[in-house]
Amino acid sequence: MEWNLGVSSRRRASNIGFVGTYIPQRCGIATFGADLVAAIAAEDCASRMNVVAVSDRPDTNAYPKEVKFEVSRNVLGQYEKAADSLNASSLDAICVQHEFGIYGGSDGAHILKFLRRLRMPVVVTLHTILRSPSAAQRELVREIAKASDRLVVLSHVGKRYLQERYDVDIDHVAVIPHGIPDVPFSDSCFYKEQLGVEGRKVILTFGLLSPNKGIETMIKALPEIVRSHPEVIYIVLGATHPNVKNEAGESYRSSLRRLADELGMHNHVRFHDRYVNLPELCEWLGVADVYVTPYLSEDQIGSGTLAYAMGVGNAVVSTPYWYALEMLANGRGTIADFGDSGAFARAVHNLLRDEPERNAIRKRAYEFTRQNVWSCVGRQYLKLFGEVTERRRKEPRRAITTETISGRATVGDRGSDARAVNGNQNIGTI
Repeated sequence: MEWNLGVSSRRRASNIGFVGTYIPQRCGIATFGADLVAAIAAEDCASRMNVVAVSDRPDTNAYPKEVKFEVSRNVLGQYEKAADSLNASSLDAICVQHEFGIYGGSDGAHILKFLRRLRMPVVVTLHTILRSPSAAQRELVREIAKASDRLVVLSHVGKRYLQERYDVDIDHVAVIPHGIPDVPFSDSCFYKEQLGVEGRKVILTFGLLSPNKGIETMIKALPEIVRSHPEVIYIVLGATHPNVKNEAGESYRSSLRRLADELGMHNHVRFHDRYVNLPELCEWLGVADVYVTPYLSEDQIGSGTLAYAMGVGNAVVSTPYWYALEMLANGRGTIADFGDSGAFARAVHNLLRDEPERNAIRKRAYEFTRQNVWSCVGRQYLKLFGEVTERRRKEPRRAITTETISGRATVGDRGSDARAVNGNQNIGTI
């Protein structure tokens, strides 16, 4: 059975709670959550957005007004308090962003305690689905599925793996793509002068920097590319991931700089070590002649950076992680194997020398991603919230209170109450 997630709906669930990391925290899930909230608010002006932000550094974030509660990721008692406050409110549904690294407890099991305590319909978006999960991780995902009214994944391959590897009922899973900003298809020369790359052929990677991004693969490919295209410059745009920086400082970025120097490529690699806002990001994407995602792991069912790059009409070269294989199929991009610098060099060279083919790929990517603009994604989530709300009304169920995952206790630090922010003492008072 395929769920119909078209734009029409018999009833819209407009008072929605959102749970996950949230801006100004600097991570992909935080940005995704904020963009989703904004998209839904834009689609339904009468909607009420109420965010519960999860943080590993509480009391340090200046949240926007829609954030009403902050939960310290490692304090189990705060998840319980947040769930009780949500239950006391008039929310129609809850939307939870899930990734193993967001929540506290073993494999992030604190979120299960939270989900089981909720009384309203719950939709959980899974941003990570591991191909070879541990037994505990597999069981946790299965229990999250049981505690939710619907799961959302960002790609069809994610839906397939949930069924094949986690034994989750396929009818319980909806596919809604990663949202992207709606920007016009543009000429890469438009912003080059103002961004200081006039006359250069620009290869671009953006996103929070971490070792799994495989930037060294692209740097090693540069000498071969530069021999035929001496005007090439590779721009690595983005700050180091906060978790990486806390644990290892800037050691990865420093190793990339040394590699570029050793290869004689210091004039062909530029690092922009900062977190850029959306307008500036769109400008940088607009100057890219080729966009690359040389990631090292295939276990990736979503990539906001790849979605954004395709959404502005970039010609992409990527390693064959799951999401890239799905998004770049049918001539929408080029695949090069993991860690294969020679393959990246050949793919980029071919795109730079063959402008008609590069532009054809750009147009196919841009046209394909029109279905992914945030307005479309917001409507699909609203439709899904309406469906789960209507179904729960017809088939009410009691909150689940089981305390274990296949015999594993989930009890942890039951510390102080979650912190109300923006002047709200209780989510139910909004």
